[in-house]
Amino acid sequence: MSDAGRSTEVWEVQHRHGYGALADFPFLYHEWIYPNTIDTFRGKDVLDAGSGPGIQVRLIAEVARSVTAVDLEALEVTSAATRDLADRVQYIRADIATMDLGRQFEVVNCVGVIHHTDDPTRTFRNLVRHLKTGGRLIVWAYAREGNALVRLIVEPLRKRLLDRASHGTIQALSVGLTAAMWPVVHTVYRLPLRFLPYHEYFGNFRQLSFRRNVLNVYDKLNAPQQHFLSRSDIEAWFNPDEFEQVHISHYKGVSWRASGTRK
Repeated sequence: MSDAGRSTEVWEVQHRHGYGALADFPFLYHEWIYPNTIDTFRGKDVLDAGSGPGIQVRLIAEVARSVTAVDLEALEVTSAATRDLADRVQYIRADIATMDLGRQFEVVNCVGVIHHTDDPTRTFRNLVRHLKTGGRLIVWAYAREGNALVRLIVEPLRKRLLDRASHGTIQALSVGLTAAMWPVVHTVYRLPLRFLPYHEYFGNFRQLSFRRNVLNVYDKLNAPQQHFLSRSDIEAWFNPDEFEQVHISHYKGVSWRASGTRK
């Protein structure tokens, strides 16, 4: 469990509520794991650390030898969403920061999760423990660089005002904020004004449906905690003493996609 004020049980509500919107835009997941592809998982034993709504489990299980899906609060959501692939998926309820599965995997996938754990570095080290030599570790996480507005304004306000808010309250607020951003993103942010905050990120906003963007806002307001990781944090994780074939890139100016092969 998290030591954040907001209960981590809200993740089950969020993932159950948001499955449809997440499933409609699988291109995001393919971009988050770049330069890895679905073929990276083909024929492999894969650990999906923080399986949540099960979108990634489904994509991976269609090509992998096996998938072990681990989640602390939303495992039922994962299993319900991938029931037709259950012969290839093992579901385990555990905290990815402290789990000991007693085995190692050829690929460990942790997308959109590690920045919500109490200690991302500790969590990363535990993921490495579960990775075979020659195995690939894939991480997508929030970046410190490019996120000053969320770090310094949105997150402090969320903690002060929304830490005990209901799903209905956060959902209504998310709809309102998305509606307010919609005309600005589709007009002003179409101009080549790259100095504007989140200019690159809002390019994705325009590719998504209103419902999917509401879920993005909801995620920022609902999360019990969020850590924003610097490039130096990511480089320390994928250090050359332990990893080769390392890729680190800033995605849409707000997050890191990083991966490496364990030596």
